[in-house]
Amino acid sequence: METKLARIAEIAKEKPKEQFTSLYHLLNEEALLKCHAELDPNKATGIDRVTKAEYELNLEGNIKSLVERLKKKGYRPQPVRRTYIPKDEKSMRPLGIPAYEDKIVQLGLNKILQAVYEQDFVNHSYGFRPGRSCHDALKEVNRIIEKGKISYVVDADISGFFTHVDHEWLMKFIELRIGDPNIRKLIVKFLKAGIMEKGIYEDTEEGVPQGSSISPVLANVYLHYALDLWFQVTVKKACKGQAEIVRYADDFVCCFQFKEDAERFYDALIKRLAKFNLEIAEEKTKILMFGRFAADNSKKQGLGKPKTFDFLGFTHYCSDSRQGKFRVKRKTSRKKLRAKLKAFKLWLRAERNIGTDEIMKTVRMKLMGHYRYYGITDNSRMMDLYKFQVSKLLFKWLNRRSQRRSFSFEKFNVFLKRNPLPVPRIYVNIYG
Repeated sequence: METKLARIAEIAKEKPKEQFTSLYHLLNEEALLKCHAELDPNKATGIDRVTKAEYELNLEGNIKSLVERLKKKGYRPQPVRRTYIPKDEKSMRPLGIPAYEDKIVQLGLNKILQAVYEQDFVNHSYGFRPGRSCHDALKEVNRIIEKGKISYVVDADISGFFTHVDHEWLMKFIELRIGDPNIRKLIVKFLKAGIMEKGIYEDTEEGVPQGSSISPVLANVYLHYALDLWFQVTVKKACKGQAEIVRYADDFVCCFQFKEDAERFYDALIKRLAKFNLEIAEEKTKILMFGRFAADNSKKQGLGKPKTFDFLGFTHYCSDSRQGKFRVKRKTSRKKLRAKLKAFKLWLRAERNIGTDEIMKTVRMKLMGHYRYYGITDNSRMMDLYKFQVSKLLFKWLNRRSQRRSFSFEKFNVFLKRNPLPVPRIYVNIYG
């Protein structure tokens, strides 16, 4: 399959208007067996409650049956199981967990779509793409503002993007490159599969469920046509000065040299998104003075320090280097910090009765995961704060495991010396 996908990618790159009419046959036994092998056995199960290990008990027979149903157009995805994870301190993010067999098909379909669309997607798009991480997007924002002529930032937020993707528009976009009717019908089946929550079925007339492997590429296709190409072809040409955008999934930052360009874009963005049945969250979207001249301009206008903006879990703010030169710095946003601590508290509450060794092992893993993402240039203080708050929660919940108080602060510190928590450090150099 890899050879065939590589050839498809090659054609897609050479012929930007090529419509691929024969792709469905790639979802064969060999390809789906490979997709099964790549799936994480520890992921949550869908409404079928089938795990990878259980599916493997009759792997050959299950895959043969799956391919046969795909060939005869008798395959029907099951509704996704809706669950929730903390989004911030006030709200939860809905996730749609597909049934195991649907995960296999989605992964195969995702590979086909990526082979085609990776050749089309523009450089300023970073979300869920091979070799393009959140840290890469942050580095690009840093480069644009520090090296460019940027003085204004439009910090935009699309309201409930994943739940409001318009299926009709999405399929129009898909048809521009995917001519195979069977692939298109399969995508529609996944879009219309429905949601199951607490035993109650709900139709899906719009949106793509976060949690499925095809949602990111479908979201990128939608915003590629609705936002990326429009900004590149129309917005930039209409601006008097420099204009840049960096997008990661539905989260994006737009940078401008002149205020009038930023204001004109803001008004145009509302109309552009409305055309595709999307809208901005106006309370979360703002134009702010930001860049090398922001501090001086803010003082002249009596506005105090330049305002900050959040992107990918970091608060970006204007500052100076040790040599006195302008620098963009970033720190863990307070909103994300509170959400992460809330999630940690909920986990401790649910798991506080398991063995201490097991708790400490998982705590260390959670801390390392946090450090590897948030351990970025200039963010040491906020990582230290996170570790301190985690230690406080650990002290509190370990003491609640029995009616008698297990630890004094002195005993807890001795316990931590015997069971040390990993120390925060910088893993990502923003200039590297």
